[in-house]
Amino acid sequence: MFSSLWIAKTGLDAQQTRMDVISNNLANANTTAFKSSRASFQDLMYQNKGQPGGQTTQQTQSPSGLMLGTGVRVAGSEKLFTEGSVTQTGNSLDVAIQGRGFLQVSLPDGSVAYTRDGSLHTDVNGQLVTADGYPLEPSITLPNGVQSITIGSDGTVSATSAGSTTPVQLGTLQLADFVNEAGLQPMGQNLYLETAASGSPQTGQPALNGMGSLAQGSLESSNVNVVEQMVDMIETQRTYEMNSKAISSVDAMLQDLTDKM
Repeated sequence: MFSSLWIAKTGLDAQQTRMDVISNNLANANTTAFKSSRASFQDLMYQNKGQPGGQTTQQTQSPSGLMLGTGVRVAGSEKLFTEGSVTQTGNSLDVAIQGRGFLQVSLPDGSVAYTRDGSLHTDVNGQLVTADGYPLEPSITLPNGVQSITIGSDGTVSATSAGSTTPVQLGTLQLADFVNEAGLQPMGQNLYLETAASGSPQTGQPALNGMGSLAQGSLESSNVNVVEQMVDMIETQRTYEMNSKAISSVDAMLQDLTDKM
């Protein structure tokens, strides 16, 4: 009887974790290029009270046995890398990735992170950087007196300076792709890190060899479906209540037992 309490307790823990994941998704419903997550679960080991196929007599076997579960555990959380909708901003330094791929970002420790957040800026030296000041890799620097900048769908960056009508090519934005995007480690700031599960990055020019293309003056929105998350939240709440009810029911059974002792 006491095992029922612990089984229901694992259910409460699992639903609390699922609610944490849903809450984070909803909190980032307006975060640029945010990718929603989902929690996955596995049942725990079973108590073998009777082996399926075990001999019940010399001529007969148990068709199903007696296997008692011990609850549930959180197996992991997975990022869903479906594309968000593209919103036009009119800002020439905004780029949305349409298709597969990530922009590469140099971190202060020399490592490389990856992002689909294309809201770019320029630092004091004219270098293209993220909102947190991390430069792109490979780096691209705008010269002084730039009047207009053009980022092509293939990543080609060109600019027109004051007193000139001829655009000058400054470089090319490169994208990186992974065999298993879901294996990337989110680190916050709209950045991801390579892991053993994601595989090594394959870099290349946008719009070539399966890489996505770039759309200047646009940003990718979060892929969070708010209605779907609200439905999942209601389902999680009800499941949590049912596990709580199971604990209350076992407690009432124990109370009846102690009253009769």
